[in-house]
Formats: sequence, structure tokens, C-alpha cells
Amino acid sequence: MESNQRVIRPVLVIKGCAALAAKAKIGQMMRTQLLRFDGAVGRDPAIDAWMRAHAGELGAIALQWFEVMRKCGDEVRELLHDGCPVACLGDAPFGYVNVFTSHVNVGFFHGAALPDPARLLQGSGKFMRHVKLRPGAPTDAAALSRLIETAYSDIKARVEHG
Repeated sequence: MESNQRVIRPVLVIKGCAALAAKAKIGQMMRTQLLRFDGAVGRDPAIDAWMRAHAGELGAIALQWFEVMRKCGDEVRELLHDGCPVACLGDAPFGYVNVFTSHVNVGFFHGAALPDPARLLQGSGKFMRHVKLRPGAPTDAAALSRLIETAYSDIKARVEHG
């Protein structure tokens, strides 16, 4: 394209009830698009290596909660993504763990949509939330287990029903 040419892009103009309904349908379609990761497998040796590299108290916490994710169902797959273990339903991620200097995050890809009566979730992103765990600090294990199970059920519903 020459530098003096202009690009003209169409603009969606919304007028009337039918147009508002169309806009709502477009928004609904955008919400149903799921993040997908290629390469998820039943048991990823890279995650086992990651866990060995994060031995110690923090690594034990990460392993404990990643094992809960692994046990959510037969369809759970896993992969290492952005340097941390991720649990997926097929290729759709629902949870992850990550080790930091003084804490572990147990995170959820659709955490903002999860019910959290124990108020464990932290973060303010549009989708993701996490639970921060510190060695020696009390953990509501039952509530965190429910969050993991709910995240799995949530992604299953999203995959099955769009």
C-alpha cells in the first residue's frame, strides 16, 4: 500500500431493538470463546521436572494442589505454559499453580466467574483469579478444594455448552 492511501474500515451502527439484540448476540459469542492450549497431555513429564525443580516447602504446596486438579476427572490434561503447570479439560485450561519467592498461587482461568463464599480468590482481572498460599499460614483446604472442583465443572460446562 502506498503511503498516501487511506484504509477505510466499516463501522457497526446500532439502531433499534433488533440491532441491540444483534449486538447482545455478538457479545454472547465473544464471551463463549475459550482460551485453548495445544499440546496438553495426560501426564506431562515437563511438569514432573518443574515440580522437582521447585522442591521444598513451596513446591510441596504447589504439588499438593496440582494433584487435586489432576484428580478432577478422566478428561484432565496438563501442560507447562508460561513457566507453570496448567490443568486443562482437553485443551481448555481451568487451573494452574505457580511458585514465587514466599508464596504459591493456585489460579483459575475463569476465576472471576466462580462462586467464592470463603472469599479466598484474589485479583481484579477480567477473567483470572488466584489463591495465595504461604507456608505456615492456615489454608481453608475444603474451600480451596471446592474452588478447584467448581473451576473444573465450570470449564466442562463451557466446553460442552459453548
